[in-house]
Amino acid sequence: MIDEILAYTDKIGKVFSAFKVSMILGIIINIIIIFVLFKLTEMFIRNLKNRFKTSENNAPINYIFPILEKVIKFLIAFIIIASFLQSQGYSLTSLIAGFGITGLAVGFAAQQTIASMFGTIAVLTDKVYKIGDYIKVNNVEGTVETISIRSTKIRTLENFVVTVPNDIVADSIVSNVSMAHKRRLDVSFGVTYDTSDEKLQQAMNIIKEIISKRVDVNEGYTVFVDALDASSINIRLLGYLKTKSYDTFVRIKSEICLAVIQRFRQENIDFAFPSQTIYMAKE
Repeated sequence: MIDEILAYTDKIGKVFSAFKVSMILGIIINIIIIFVLFKLTEMFIRNLKNRFKTSENNAPINYIFPILEKVIKFLIAFIIIASFLQSQGYSLTSLIAGFGITGLAVGFAAQQTIASMFGTIAVLTDKVYKIGDYIKVNNVEGTVETISIRSTKIRTLENFVVTVPNDIVADSIVSNVSMAHKRRLDVSFGVTYDTSDEKLQQAMNIIKEIISKRVDVNEGYTVFVDALDASSINIRLLGYLKTKSYDTFVRIKSEICLAVIQRFRQENIDFAFPSQTIYMAKE
């Protein structure tokens, strides 16, 4: 009787040992398969990059490839691990249900991050902006420094770095200033009310003459008397500059204003300043 028990125990031990060896071998084989498939995925993504390669290193499409690679690797690992566990006797249905419950809990905890990831995909696929562009979004404006999976970092004119979640960007109106082909020039010059009709006409001719000599201003500009303010007659200049750079726009605008100021002073055309005229009535 004892011999039979020992023989049965020995048999169980051999089966258990064989099962352990089989399981270890299965784990090793699956790790190798995952490793090989990961390498193939990296080669596939690399070939895609070369196929869609652009001259711009910061083109939006370049940011889609890392996201795509992570998604493919996650699916590969999940499918292989689930298949291995099922082969070892675990219920795949229970496993998926468990993942579903866990995913639901994680989803509630990380819904903002998930929303930002989908926002990132929307921003990149729609080519809303790229690194180096000057944009305006949600009262924030500046130069785009980085675009990550979760957010966009913008350096403002005050040299601050503002982080905006990409889901907010995707749901907002974004103005990409860098994509403008030209910049609108809108300047008013206020002259005093005692300026004669001849001087007013001369002032407008001076502005037209200055603008006509500049090659960085588009044709089609206009100069006109715009308004009669409380203390000035306003002469307005409207036009477009042949630049999309903010720094260049500011420089050209400054040069035009300085040239107008110098010519007005030479021709004794006085600029207006806030003033009041008081009439004293006699009793």
